[in-house]
Amino acid sequence: MSYFSDTAIDYLVVNITDMPNDCQQIKQLLKLANLDLDPNVTCFIVAKSDDKIIACAGIDRNIIKCVAIHPDYQGNQLNLTLIDKTIKYAYEKGYFHLFLYTKPENQPFFKGCGFYPIVEVPNLVVLMENTPVGIKQYCKQLALQRQPGAKIGSIVMNANPFTKGHQYLINYAASQCDWLHLFVVNEDASQFSFDDRLKLVKAGTTSVHNLTIYPSSSYIISKATFPTYFLKEAAKLDQAYMGIDLLIFRNYIAPALHITHRFVGSEPFSDVTRAYNDSMRYWLQDEKASCYPAIELVEIERIKEDEMIISASLVRKYLAQKEYEKVKQLVPPSTWDYLQKALH
Repeated sequence: MSYFSDTAIDYLVVNITDMPNDCQQIKQLLKLANLDLDPNVTCFIVAKSDDKIIACAGIDRNIIKCVAIHPDYQGNQLNLTLIDKTIKYAYEKGYFHLFLYTKPENQPFFKGCGFYPIVEVPNLVVLMENTPVGIKQYCKQLALQRQPGAKIGSIVMNANPFTKGHQYLINYAASQCDWLHLFVVNEDASQFSFDDRLKLVKAGTTSVHNLTIYPSSSYIISKATFPTYFLKEAAKLDQAYMGIDLLIFRNYIAPALHITHRFVGSEPFSDVTRAYNDSMRYWLQDEKASCYPAIELVEIERIKEDEMIISASLVRKYLAQKEYEKVKQLVPPSTWDYLQKALH
């Protein structure tokens, strides 16, 4: 437990898994603010007065979440001090580029704390970062990879692991475009590590010459880190997550690379992925969604092997069942070579 001092208020770092009483107080404080406890947050900076928690801010790696201040203490220096202590704590842990999600009506408060808006889904959520130049600098670096052509394609994939389906989608997209930009989701929340997934994508696309492969950045949003605590309805939560992710792509990433098309595989099984594909039609293509140029969505039918639609989830299922011959049918030789080594 770490302490920061103030005249009448103590600021503490609290791990709620070890402190059930503080955890209960934080939940009650969040409830007053119409918020829930985010399941990914176990570490909080709290402000205490007479051993009572009057303000809290949670940290989930480089994302500030679950900020709440008791109504009796709002509108004073405590607000700014709490966020300042939280930022300093994140810096101590090695996180310097910070993000936060908040309701649109809270945006002025966080602007006053040194955060800058990136995109907003109206009436639902705003994504902010603690620098005025973060996403601009990222796009400036992306623009160095810009390629000439009238039709510039893009794909975002997890490839967990890389299958013949992924390979087909990439080959088809590349054949339809002057250049293809491929982003591999950069996080280790999958069965296969990011480093391995990136290597498999590269190994399986060596014959594609109009292709640039990137690790995705913090600006390609992961649902694993998107907050659930201030949107009670599942439909609104999905709308907010998909809107934030796709608006960043349309407003920043696509213009930086002159992307005109985004390619996806059809989704016959997962309701979540199918809903995401449907959302792309609005957020990427509709003029009402953004003032930035539209990106045409191209949905490709997934290929089959022995009447089975190829998917990474099916590969993982067969791996768990040790049906390795079936796995071999669904993945390129480069992925199979990797899997054989991993199995021994």
